[in-house]
Amino acid sequence: MKLSQIKKQLSQLNQITFMLPNGTLVPSHFHVTEVGKVSKHFIDCGGVERKEIVANFQLWDANDYNHRLHPEKLLKIIELSEQVLGLDDLDIEVEYQGDTIGKFGLDYDGTNFLLTVKQTDCLAKENCGVPEKKPKMKISELEANQSCCTPSSGCC
Repeated sequence: MKLSQIKKQLSQLNQITFMLPNGTLVPSHFHVTEVGKVSKHFIDCGGVERKEIVANFQLWDANDYNHRLHPEKLLKIIELSEQVLGLDDLDIEVEYQGDTIGKFGLDYDGTNFLLTVKQTDCLAKENCGVPEKKPKMKISELEANQSCCTPSSGCC
């Protein structure tokens, strides 16, 4: 999800809910403690220089049960971050504390903002020797090779 998409959704909501990949909701008394711009400048395993920039939201589950973050407040935080940090319409990455700090993608299902699982990947498979996945085939779909011995041919 991009910043423009979350801003559009927030402008239409009365409350904000975030759902973890396992289906449980982030407690309703969460805080967004940071909205930031995270830049990653790196070289992949194939030697190619790469740059990634995302907008980062950090969710925090505090013991402050008397305050709830309302959509208009988060919208104001995002707009201020866009001005101060010079944020473009970036993809959003969400940090949330479980057993350790997890990084998630963000989606929306019409009711909840969904924290989506992110996966690592090799960005240079063709340069670092990672074989491509071979297509799976059923043995019954393979054509019989006429030059091979058959059980009744006597060649074995």
